[in-house]
Amino acid sequence: MKKYITTPIYYINGSPHIGHAYTTILGDVMKKYETMRGLNVHYTTGTDEHGQKNQTSCQESGMELADFLKMRSDNFRNLFDKMDIDYDYFVRTSSPEHKAVVTDALNYIYNKGLIKKKSYEGLYCVGCEQFKKPSDLDERGFCPDHQKAPVLITEENYFFPLEEHRQWLIDYIKSNPDWIQPKRFAKEVLGMLSEPLEDLCISRPKNRVWLGVELPFDKDFVTYIWFDALINYISSIGWSSDVSKNQKFNELWSECTHLLAKDILKTHAVYWPIMLKCLGINPPKHLIVHDYWIGEGSIKMSKSLGNVVDPYEVMDIMGVEPLRFYLCNAMSLNGDSQISIDLLKQGYKQLANNIGNLQMRVLKMIAKNLNGLVPSKDNLTTKDKKLVETISNNFNRLYNHNESSLELISELSSEILKAGDMVNAYFASNEPWVLAKDETKFERYQAVIYTTLDALRIIASAMYPFMPTISTKILSSLGINEKPTSKFAPFELTPNNQTIVGDPLFPFIG
Repeated sequence: MKKYITTPIYYINGSPHIGHAYTTILGDVMKKYETMRGLNVHYTTGTDEHGQKNQTSCQESGMELADFLKMRSDNFRNLFDKMDIDYDYFVRTSSPEHKAVVTDALNYIYNKGLIKKKSYEGLYCVGCEQFKKPSDLDERGFCPDHQKAPVLITEENYFFPLEEHRQWLIDYIKSNPDWIQPKRFAKEVLGMLSEPLEDLCISRPKNRVWLGVELPFDKDFVTYIWFDALINYISSIGWSSDVSKNQKFNELWSECTHLLAKDILKTHAVYWPIMLKCLGINPPKHLIVHDYWIGEGSIKMSKSLGNVVDPYEVMDIMGVEPLRFYLCNAMSLNGDSQISIDLLKQGYKQLANNIGNLQMRVLKMIAKNLNGLVPSKDNLTTKDKKLVETISNNFNRLYNHNESSLELISELSSEILKAGDMVNAYFASNEPWVLAKDETKFERYQAVIYTTLDALRIIASAMYPFMPTISTKILSSLGINEKPTSKFAPFELTPNNQTIVGDPLFPFIG
């Protein structure tokens, strides 16, 4: 079975931040989770390189356009590569392949009579690159996101009517309750649809914005940046209006999941499904929406306040994989989540105490007392077996879900920490360091060590989507060289395996 996971394509006018890192890491974790379950996953991410802000930045830089766009796009690609993101395709909207599909889609919709030209006067926010209604603005008449008053613009443009599709979209959301996840965001979209939808302006005149895909039916205009960007989800898998060319698209689209932050919910849950409907394409299978990362104390991150979390800085402090785990574990399912360097360090130390110290303690103990060999499992008690079976059953339950979700990834990360707590409590209560000194309790000592090691094996396998390198290191330290699967059978650690102590999984940080 195949699955298709996408992130938004990120706007290159700014530097990548912790929100970009999180969404892309989440997609990679989902890909690894689904791959462990035997699925063939196609994962895309990339950059949005058109629009007025990029145009202005390029002009101010003095660079050639192609060099400027590549430099800014590489800021994101380099971060994702450093974070070990296993993407299958990196989208660039400036690529000829993407532009060709945008042109094809525009022609298809235009030839159906679904695009019309008219004069329009509206409030235009340069930061959003969108026209705003007065109800979109705060009490000062400012855009809430950019804290500036939009500019009144009068111009001719091409428009894509939305209102005639509003009831269809309402019905679709109500009849597909799992389409938008978590479900509270579906209620938000239904609220957006409670009033008539204005026509969507899908062009910008070249005399104002020239950086974009030229309209195939009017060379004096380029395509509105969102109409262009959303099409990346089908351009990356080879959609064409010529259905004979759609083999890859047909294989993947029905199992497509879009990951996105809540600030782009309207574009993905209102504009995009209507665009798809007019192209004769069903909506993606799921939209998975997450909230924001905000500074500690529930203060919005701001460079002027000095509370912005730079993913590069964090990775230099704690490494890539602990960051991946922390972000997936700490994102709230009910609202915005706080993040700071101090909170990240706390999360790192929790991993070190919960799993890293446990692994080091037990391996050093058997290196000293058992020549580093995994002991026998012949004398396990009912309590020993119950511990391993409980951990095994919990992970089997989580890996037997029909598909990944935000809730599932959050629960899986929490279950890893809970399992670590259970094993640490077991290890402490059985005091194997005391048992090792008493020859009459040697069998009990072996049982405690085996139970601890086997539980650690299962935890290491379950953590693979979040921390693949650390997972592999733990398994290798237990004499296991096979890649983990989604089957968590208890008591499968082979006695007499040679273990290796190795370096700490989570070196000390201040």
